[in-house]
Amino acid sequence: MRIILLGPPGAGKGTQSERIVERYGIPQLSTGDMLRAAVAAGTPVGLEAKSIMESGGLVPDAVVVGIVADRVEEADAKRGFILDGFPRTVEQAKALDTMLAEKGIALDAVVEFVVDENALVGRIAKRAEETAARGQPVRKDDTPEVFKTRLDAYKKQTAPLSDYYAGTGLLRKIDGMQPIDQVTREVVSLLDGFREKAVS
Repeated sequence: MRIILLGPPGAGKGTQSERIVERYGIPQLSTGDMLRAAVAAGTPVGLEAKSIMESGGLVPDAVVVGIVADRVEEADAKRGFILDGFPRTVEQAKALDTMLAEKGIALDAVVEFVVDENALVGRIAKRAEETAARGQPVRKDDTPEVFKTRLDAYKKQTAPLSDYYAGTGLLRKIDGMQPIDQVTREVVSLLDGFREKAVS
C-alpha cells in the first residue's frame, strides 16, 4: 500500500500518518528524516545533499527524488509506505512518478484532507493560547502570523497537486474538519478497500 497524504499545515496529516503506521505496519517517509539519514549514512546522494546544505542552498528536486528512490528500496518499505510532505510541487510529483515507474512501483492513492482554512487559523490560535496558559513555550509555527505564511506557501506551491492527482485518478478527498477518530475511520475504510483489491 503506497500512499501520499495531502493537506495544508494543521490539517491532521501527522496524526493520521501515525495511525496508519500503527495499523498497517508501513513506514512514514519524511523527506527531512530521509535527508538527515542519507547524510549520516554518507550515501552518494546524501553526500551531494550535504555539500548543498552546507553551502546554504536548497536541495534540488533531483536529489530529493534520489533520496526517496533509495529509501523505497529498503526492506521496511517493500510492503508499502506513506509519503507526507513530499511531493510539494507538481514538478516533484512528475519526477516521483517517473522514478516509481522505473522501479515498477505504483501509488495506490493520494489522500487529501480538505479543511476550512479560516477554521484552521482559529484552531492554531486556540492551541497557542492553551499552550501559553499552561506556561509552556508556544511553537514558532503555532503563531497565527507564521501559520498564515505557511498556509499561503502551501496554496501557491502544493495545492495544485490536488488537480494534478485528480487527473491521474488517484485522488481521494476526506473531510479533515470531522472529529479525528471519524477521519481515521474514513482513511481506514479507504485503505482497507485497496488492500482487499490487491489480495483479490
